[in-house]
Amino acid sequence: MRRIHVIGIGSGDPDQLTLQAVKALRSTEVFFLLDKGEVKDDLTRLRRDILDAHLPEGSYRVVTARDPERDRRAGGAAYPPAVGDWRSARAGIYERLIAEELGEDGTGAFLVWGDPALYDSTLAILQEVLERGGVRFAYDVVPGISSVSALAARHRTGLNRVARPVQITTGRRLAEGLPEGVDDVIVMLDAHQAFRAYADQDMDIYWGAYLGTPDEILVSGPIAEAGPRIERLRAEARERKGWIMDTYLLRRNPGDR
Repeated sequence: MRRIHVIGIGSGDPDQLTLQAVKALRSTEVFFLLDKGEVKDDLTRLRRDILDAHLPEGSYRVVTARDPERDRRAGGAAYPPAVGDWRSARAGIYERLIAEELGEDGTGAFLVWGDPALYDSTLAILQEVLERGGVRFAYDVVPGISSVSALAARHRTGLNRVARPVQITTGRRLAEGLPEGVDDVIVMLDAHQAFRAYADQDMDIYWGAYLGTPDEILVSGPIAEAGPRIERLRAEARERKGWIMDTYLLRRNPGDR
């Protein structure tokens, strides 16, 4: 039976790969990459750099397919169906790649930014492929260093405080308000800098973009002071590169509940 590795590769630094991930890389014959277009060519190149850093030349194949477009204008009730359509389109591509590019007893792999269990769709998409019944395979998951872990390490801070919870959420949800009873919030997928709504509160922000890459940017401090700088740096970086991946920790100080 075909075998698939879903390998967490960290947030961009080849040194972030675990020994388990390197072992999985070395047992793989074919790596499947999705091309997100010229603007995001950096993402494909970083994956290839990771393979070059850990594998002998000529020991594997890379198969690339164009990533389907997602309707990013959809909001509110239309958002989940839009994401579902995009995942199904990806499932069709994955199904074709596995069936056509991998032998009946071959081993392939998908390289996932950060950790496959955190805000990534690969596992759900592979499950959809299996449910379609057109191609059979077994798969395993290799955990990776997430952008959340990398963010905390680069800022030399913990994610939670003694006897207090930490919650991971999205920019869309943060715009609706802070989670009840939570003072430490990790925010991902925030295209509109929802933290700006909290500039008048006694809160600190620990922000990072392009974590683990040569383009890494870090900013921390009270939101009122750090927020404007983050907005400026983020806009400049997006203009320069055409894309941005960032995340941040919001921390409410005890006296501002």
